Amino acid sequence: MAVKVSTKWLGNMRFESTNPSGHNLFIDTGEENGGKGEGYRPKALMLSGLAGCAGLDVAMLIKKMKLKVDDFNIEIEANLTEEHPKYYDKVAMHFHFFGSDLSEKKLQRAVDLSVEKYCGVMEMFRQFADVKVEAHFHKN
Repeated sequence: MAVKVSTKWLGNMRFESTNPSGHNLFIDTGEENGGKGEGYRPKALMLSGLAGCAGLDVAMLIKKMKLKVDDFNIEIEANLTEEHPKYYDKVAMHFHFFGSDLSEKKLQRAVDLSVEKYCGVMEMFRQFADVKVEAHFHKN
């Protein structure tokens, strides 16, 4: 399946990028690199893509397994190499689940299924980074 994205230069360091969903996003650098900070940073956008991919998987599995979860979020910390081309060589991904009746075993299974089977972005990250994933359970 081919995916098409079109990215147009808007001048200076700013770009507008299309998405197959029909939504556009802006990409820019910070002032330290000649931009105005009026858009997403490309490397950070990759981390958002990773969190979004795994998050969609887990949300689908929460629904499918009929689990009770009040809220969940994903925090990612990544180490950027010093040498050019700079890339993420270490990524720590933390799933935080909140609720009064959390099924920790089933939620862990949902995370594991996303990480090991469903999330294609995770598989891409594994090609260049050491990725660690943890689930945290916060009972109300």
